[in-house]
Formats: sequence, structure tokens, C-alpha cells
Amino acid sequence: MSNHKVVKGVARLALLYTVFAFIAIVVNIGCQALMIWIYKGPFALQLSVLVGTAAGLPVKYVLEKRHIFGFESKNLAHDGRVFMLYTFMGVFTTAFFWGIEYGFHLAFQTDGMRYVGGAVGLTIGNIIKYHLDKRYVFLKETV
Repeated sequence: MSNHKVVKGVARLALLYTVFAFIAIVVNIGCQALMIWIYKGPFALQLSVLVGTAAGLPVKYVLEKRHIFGFESKNLAHDGRVFMLYTFMGVFTTAFFWGIEYGFHLAFQTDGMRYVGGAVGLTIGNIIKYHLDKRYVFLKETV
């Protein structure tokens, strides 16, 4: 395979991965906003984050499973196990992202630099997540 085809394939993959992340973010934030609009009681913020995550995560999973990894589950139980493994990898990379964002916050003490740290953490976290999913989650012999 020529270098041009490899670069084109990597660029296509990166674009799709970015688009799918954006879609999941829109679903997540949209559901958070909807929850805050509907419920303003105790723990409204925490509940909205939980609902947003619960809505966005499966959307990203299905899009990546089909269009990034071309993975097909054996059955519903198998798909559930793969989704749990996918979710676990997301917890790990989210903790990594939060650590970098918080580290920037501690080092620079400004909102702007915390956002830079967040962007850096998200970028690195998504690259790590892709490789973890490719290596451990979306395998024919996964659980």
C-alpha cells in the first residue's frame, strides 16, 4: 500500500472519529440542558451529567463500532459485554483527561489555560482510547 493511501486512510479515520465525538458531545450536552430545563431540584447538575453521559456514550459506541472498527457482535449478550469493556476504557481515558485539565488549572490558575489543558487532555485521551479500543475491545474474540 502506498504512503499516500495510508495517509488518506488515517485522515479519513481521524475525521470520522472527530465527527462521531462531536455527535456524542451534542447528544450529551443536549440531554444535560434538557435535564436542567426539566428538573431544578437537588443534585440537578449531577443528574444532568449522568443523563448526558448515559445518552452520549451508547451513541458514540454504536458509531465507532460500526464505522471505525467494522465490528459485529455475536449476539446481544456479547454486545453488552463489549459495551462494558468500551465503557471501562472510557472511564480510564476520562480520568486521564481530567488529570491533565486539572494539572493545567493548578499550574496556571486561569480558566483559559484550564480549557487548553482540557483540549490537550481530550486529544491525548481520544488517541489513547482509540488504541485501547482497537487493541482490547473490538476484537473478534472479545469476551
